[in-house]
Amino acid sequence: MARSGTTFVCSDCGGQSAQWLGRCPHCGAWNSLVETRTAAPSRAGALSAARSAPAPLAPGSAVQDLAQVPAADQQHMPSGIGELDRMLGGGLVAGSVVLLGGDPGIGKSTLLLQVLAALAGHTRVLYVSGEESAAQVGLRAQRLGLQGAQVRLMAEIQLERVGEALAAEQPAVCVIDSIQTVYTEQLSSAPGSVAQVRECAAQLTRHAKTAGTCIVLVGHVTKEGALAGPRVLEHMVDTVLYFEGDAHSNYRLIRAIKNRYGGVGELGVFAMTERGLKGVANPSAIFLSHHGAPVPGSCVLATLEGSRPLLVEIQALADNAASPSPRRLSVGLDPARLAMLLAVLHRHAGVSCADQDVFVNAVGGVRIAEPAADLAVLLAIQSSLRNRALPRGLVAFGEVGLAGEIRPAPRGQERLREAAKLGFSAAIIPAANAPRHNPEQLDGMTLYPVQRIDQALELLRTLQDPGA
Repeated sequence: MARSGTTFVCSDCGGQSAQWLGRCPHCGAWNSLVETRTAAPSRAGALSAARSAPAPLAPGSAVQDLAQVPAADQQHMPSGIGELDRMLGGGLVAGSVVLLGGDPGIGKSTLLLQVLAALAGHTRVLYVSGEESAAQVGLRAQRLGLQGAQVRLMAEIQLERVGEALAAEQPAVCVIDSIQTVYTEQLSSAPGSVAQVRECAAQLTRHAKTAGTCIVLVGHVTKEGALAGPRVLEHMVDTVLYFEGDAHSNYRLIRAIKNRYGGVGELGVFAMTERGLKGVANPSAIFLSHHGAPVPGSCVLATLEGSRPLLVEIQALADNAASPSPRRLSVGLDPARLAMLLAVLHRHAGVSCADQDVFVNAVGGVRIAEPAADLAVLLAIQSSLRNRALPRGLVAFGEVGLAGEIRPAPRGQERLREAAKLGFSAAIIPAANAPRHNPEQLDGMTLYPVQRIDQALELLRTLQDPGA
């Protein structure tokens, strides 16, 4: 009889240890070892494991020169949802593995059920539900108006049975909802453990590569917002998509973190309706507040998310500090960068916030990571300090360096064209982004190129007080 025991597996790297340690000996992470029950494999089990060894991705392939490899483009299969296709680089690819993660209840299962219903009209699809029964999935399809779609459904969590269904059905697209619920009999640990998630994902990936099936894995996230399971899970798959946004809001954001068949950093915007998730054609509208009149502390930023230019409203509030240590709080922006910008504002523009609490917010729940938001943040803070609103129709972008210089932002012309399309009439931009001649798409827009932050604030005072 096989001897049962326990082993300790690192939740970060998947390394194993015979005893619990405060620090993982493989990756150095602290308090990451989790106890997992294991069973010593029998002789029959060892033979079975040997027979089920990973199959080569391309059986019979030989070593060849890179110049002799045909560089054929991968054919993308449109999913029926334009926002999702744009993030995937044009659609789903045969033999690829997509990992979709997000908070509970944010709409992962709803979106994938809509995708399968759209694909079922011209190809075979399979939905494997490990968290809900077939009746629950049917009720969701009824609420979404998809009960007539030819979607093959299977409620199962055992990997071997899922593999048999994949071999019998031979679908072009298969959804596994979710990878944390699937387990294999080759391991004795519980579903969702590091070993189970890693082994199940590896076997599903091998099947996708050999059978040409596009497999979409739904992944849980931890309380920190990262995908649950070993980090190697993201390295196995071809595409990683993250759901963002508040589950209580009507809007959902999906960001492409990794994509071997398209660009990374793409952002898809969806609206949750009674009939499921619908793509938003003009996402800039949801990131802009509609004030009756210009208000102090508000500046519109022309940002870039992947290949899509977006206009996002940056709001700032500067108020007298109630304690000797003023607070610096930012939502949707890097707090450390906010502290750095306040130091640059004091050193190179003579504007001190030492006795002010400073709060900065990106409207709409979007997270902005690019440094081109620096200029808009400082203009919003200055507007709040002076309690004077920025002129209506003004947009800004540009990176601010520690020496007070305003550095150019990539693809500035696309940002300006998006602002002009939405009716903005003026823009404060880095001098390096100023076009040599005003393009036709920017007719009617006044450009104010600036080189330093003090020059930008002086220009702002002139625009706020034109008669001074």
